[in-house]
Amino acid sequence: MQGADPASLAGRHVVFFNWRDTQNPEGGGSERYVEAMARGLVEHGARATIFCAAHDHAPADEVVDGVRYVRRGDHLAIYVLGALHLLLRRFGTVDLVVDVQNGLPFFTRFATRAPVVVLVHHVHREQWPVVFPGLLGRVGWWIERVAAPRIYRRSQYVAVSRATRAELIALGVERERIAVVHNGTAPAPALDVRRSPTPVLCVLGRLVPHKQVEHAIDAIAAVREDHPEARLVVVGNGWWEQELRDHVEARGLGEAVTFTGHVSEHEKHTILAASWLMLLPSLKEGWGIVIGEAGSHGVPTVAYASAGGTRESIADGTSGLLVDSREDLIATARRLVGDDAERRRLGKGARELSHTFSWAHSQESFAHVLADAIAGRHTSVVDPEGS
Repeated sequence: MQGADPASLAGRHVVFFNWRDTQNPEGGGSERYVEAMARGLVEHGARATIFCAAHDHAPADEVVDGVRYVRRGDHLAIYVLGALHLLLRRFGTVDLVVDVQNGLPFFTRFATRAPVVVLVHHVHREQWPVVFPGLLGRVGWWIERVAAPRIYRRSQYVAVSRATRAELIALGVERERIAVVHNGTAPAPALDVRRSPTPVLCVLGRLVPHKQVEHAIDAIAAVREDHPEARLVVVGNGWWEQELRDHVEARGLGEAVTFTGHVSEHEKHTILAASWLMLLPSLKEGWGIVIGEAGSHGVPTVAYASAGGTRESIADGTSGLLVDSREDLIATARRLVGDDAERRRLGKGARELSHTFSWAHSQESFAHVLADAIAGRHTSVVDPEGS
């Protein structure tokens, strides 16, 4: 059946509820996805607002690329403030809400009569006991596993990968209400940067326990047994940074590992362009935008197959390699650093795959899902284009 025309979104007001934005030092791939989708809606003539937590790197209210940002409270108070803003109509007329469920939803279903679309990057089953051990983690997992599917039992869902859709189905969300809209990859900027003459490995992401950056640190220790000049560049920041620095010191790798903190887009791409290999040892990834970004520079990625979305953002054996354990990740990194031909072959595949997923296509697909939701219809299409 033909879906609703995204042109029907013109003049409609869509409000996204998300923990962070990309100007937040802890912002990452999920924030880039949300902002890209919001910009796409603006291009279709809709009004888009992103409600997220306040921070010191951006004003409380601003408009960027036609998208209105409203930043209030911290990562906990934002749930209460968001509901109040909806109930008190502080956003003005709201035609649709996108509730980004990052473990916990914003419970917007209780605060508005407008249609609610639930956006899920991945299910947090494995992360709850790591980040919140004990009772708090069990309560969080119960909300995600039991309460949220019931609260949003009539809502349209958007998953960023087939792996995430399968996880949602396992939680009881009907397949017919879950559309898949993949992440995109922006073209690599033009840089006058050459590949490092000595081995450089990189890892990009928030410095939190479930990203398992320790595994990348252990990998560079093994690589240096064959290549003493090899280095690891850790890009990003987060509350787990000191523990990672302690791990570096315990392994005697003080000169081999560089922590850059939060970097600009230009700096990030400069690091990628100089790298030989990217490691993504994350416990869970809905997709992994950085995989495509590395690929745009001809840099292959080694990641865990069990992370989920990596099975779609990496063509195993063609654009990178998927492994099953910490030991496999370490051995694979060591092997690839020593095998120039194989690394270049994978890098070529990574560059080709990075051109497959465009933000323009994802924005169009997302707009179709929202147009259908406003029209009162559900869709379960992968990257829908009106069908």
